[in-house]
Amino acid sequence: MMMASGSGTGSSPRKPIKRGLKVAESLAQEIVREIVARKLPPGTLLPSETEMIEEYGVGRGSLREALRILEIHGLITMKPGRHGGPIVIEVGTSDYGRMSTLFYHLGGATFGELMDARLVLEPLMARLAAQRGDPSLADRLTRSGELSDLYDDRAYFAATHDFHRTVASLSDNPILNLVVTSLEHIFHDQISGLLFPTERREEVIRAHDAIAKAIARGKAAEAERLMRQHMQEYADFVRRRHPHLINEVVDWR
Repeated sequence: MMMASGSGTGSSPRKPIKRGLKVAESLAQEIVREIVARKLPPGTLLPSETEMIEEYGVGRGSLREALRILEIHGLITMKPGRHGGPIVIEVGTSDYGRMSTLFYHLGGATFGELMDARLVLEPLMARLAAQRGDPSLADRLTRSGELSDLYDDRAYFAATHDFHRTVASLSDNPILNLVVTSLEHIFHDQISGLLFPTERREEVIRAHDAIAKAIARGKAAEAERLMRQHMQEYADFVRRRHPHLINEVVDWR
């Protein structure tokens, strides 16, 4: 199972390992390019150590360091045993979020600033989703936010989280989707229990329904306005009920 490039492999022409960089870092970059170019799914076992040394023309130490870099970044895992080796694993927005918390923590970013970022970005995502002008989006958004029991905290959180994640995905911009969804993951992962009280949850569901309809009808300005109003109400709730959290620095997870 070699990762060689060339005709019929789906890979772009192999770039030589950059000697200006540390060899292991350049090799790690090249392995990722191969994974992406060949669309290797999670669970794919990469070539053996011997094959990769021959394929890339590097030493054993550089290869092992490159694989450690990829493992630390959550791109592969090492399967032990005779038939083991590096395995591609699935990465998502939550993984990106966890990685970014290191930089937020080092920079002293607070939860108040994280909320401010969401207040800017999520209304934009609603606008972009509406600009697609696809009537079928209403059903998809409604299904994502379906909730049978307003008193079930876990179900309520899952429904509201799915709704916001779906709006982000409908923007058709993978970079914005990654950033916005990761911010939501960080917020809810590090601050638990900040849910609207049960007496206000019907209000939230109605807000989601109004946003969904505006998106489906292609009313971009209305979708943006409704999402901003919805996010502002939540931000005001957090600041009022949990003021001590606003200046708390985002933790590295």
